[in-house]
Amino acid sequence: QVQLVESGGGLVQAGGSLRLSCAASGGTLTTNAMGWFRQAPGKEREFVAAISWSGGRWSAGTTVYADSLKGRFTISRDNARNTVALQMNSLTPEATAVYYCAAKTFPGGTVVAEPVYTYWGQGTQVTVSS
Repeated sequence: QVQLVESGGGLVQAGGSLRLSCAASGGTLTTNAMGWFRQAPGKEREFVAAISWSGGRWSAGTTVYADSLKGRFTISRDNARNTVALQMNSLTPEATAVYYCAAKTFPGGTVVAEPVYTYWGQGTQVTVSS
């Protein structure tokens, strides 16, 4: 059974940076895309960013971001290791949330939608203090 494990969360002051990582283990993961989502206290989980692998209609390495995060968050990948990272800069307290990585294993659908993802990590807490 494939497992996704996030790391890199923690406490940071406003204006600071954090880098989250997500690694897959426990099986063979055929990845079409990987994404990051977050859930703030009292809110629904929301899309953060995604990056394509191969086998879909996008070129490998194509990235998509939530509009409000463009320019501050950067998603990257390591194909060979099936890992994905999220670099978060200029953090604000509004970024406080549990961050989840997810793996999409089939082509089709939109990467901003949760149902297209097959596997999910347990999440890592990011807290931004003011």
